[in-house]
Amino acid sequence: MFSIVLVVFLCHLFFFSIDARPSSHHHSMKKIHSLVGESSSQDSCLGRYIYIHDLPMRFNQDLLTNCQVLTRSIDKTSMCEYVQNSGFGPQVISSEASDLWNSNWFWTNQFMLEVIFHDRMKKYECLTNDSLVASAIFVPYYAGLDLRRYLWGFNTSMRDSSGLDLINWLKQKPQWKTMWGKDHFLVSSRIARDFRRKSDWGSNFRFLPESKNLSMLTIESGPWKNDIAVPYPTSFHPSSDDQVLQWQNLMRTQNRPYLFSFAGASRTRQKNSTRKEIIRHCQSSNKLCKLLDCNSVGHECDDPLKLMNLFRSSIFCLQPPGDSLTRRSTFDSILAGCIPVFFHPGSAYTQYLWYLPKNYSNYSVFISANDLKLGKVRIEEKLVTVSKDEVASMREEVIRLIPRIIYGDRRSGLESVEDDAFDLAIEGVLKRVDRLRGSDL
Repeated sequence: MFSIVLVVFLCHLFFFSIDARPSSHHHSMKKIHSLVGESSSQDSCLGRYIYIHDLPMRFNQDLLTNCQVLTRSIDKTSMCEYVQNSGFGPQVISSEASDLWNSNWFWTNQFMLEVIFHDRMKKYECLTNDSLVASAIFVPYYAGLDLRRYLWGFNTSMRDSSGLDLINWLKQKPQWKTMWGKDHFLVSSRIARDFRRKSDWGSNFRFLPESKNLSMLTIESGPWKNDIAVPYPTSFHPSSDDQVLQWQNLMRTQNRPYLFSFAGASRTRQKNSTRKEIIRHCQSSNKLCKLLDCNSVGHECDDPLKLMNLFRSSIFCLQPPGDSLTRRSTFDSILAGCIPVFFHPGSAYTQYLWYLPKNYSNYSVFISANDLKLGKVRIEEKLVTVSKDEVASMREEVIRLIPRIIYGDRRSGLESVEDDAFDLAIEGVLKRVDRLRGSDL
């Protein structure tokens, strides 16, 4: 008799929980945790459930609706252009090499990472509306886009206001009190330093005591343990593994007439710029180097076609620091099967620990920026000493990394790219939260 009553009670509880779930239209749930469903051994989502906070629209969607406020007067293209296609931007349309430039290529802006990630989260296979069974909680705050509109011409109080409002909103939610935010994570399309204002630049968001408990996935981390670096978005967003394999095989067979190449601007305002030395070395390399000058007028360095044509014709691609230590170009070069050459460990080796091999010599070359400036090393002479066998091995490792550094297109819901940058980020977050949860016991 007791067992019958128990079953009736559980069934009643199950159907009540379904009726009581939130009605938010943009957080569709792919799997529902059931008290009377399959056993835990059959639940492929066990330990992988993620709950998404339904934030007020001012923290995300309103920024896209009012996208004109994100565009600066010096921007070549309106940010509104990049919002389309779930943050991928306009589709690349080219009359040349139709097999190469198919429907999977877009004019993607790096500052759209928050939008791209949020859209993928909505399609994550293990979403739950029951935060009690969630292993992690996603905060869909477009931190970088929100900060962007106030970085120029506004006081620090204005830049800090949204971050403070978000924390106050989160603190009022019951989910916050479970681990005081240590199971929460968000994504930033700006570098971590931009949210730790020391003088006039940036906001103080990551200095807020409660914010320190949040994990932030960011295009460039720093010495802080609560920030994790994830790849910059490239322009390639395939919708199936076959499309990735086709691209990888294409990169294996490329003719690469240039020993090395560089796409970038000289950064004339920076004293003792590594880039100035790199450009000088490239220009004096007797046609072994190809330079794409981003100081020139136009969109050449923003054009996925021109960048890929440069990198896929090069054996090595130079990746010096720019405005910060990291560059999107690093991931563009990997995508093209071009071996990256770094001049600072912080450009990759101490950053993308979830994505790149620990043994950096397997996929890259390192040249000390100081040695370069002091004339102790010439780029051409250094790269010529790398044997053909070493080049072949390193290039294969670079090409093998391609699936790990791209954000696949799952808008159709028909096929998917397994273990892409998004998948690895989620896997890393779940492991991190599990470790933090264990340390709190």
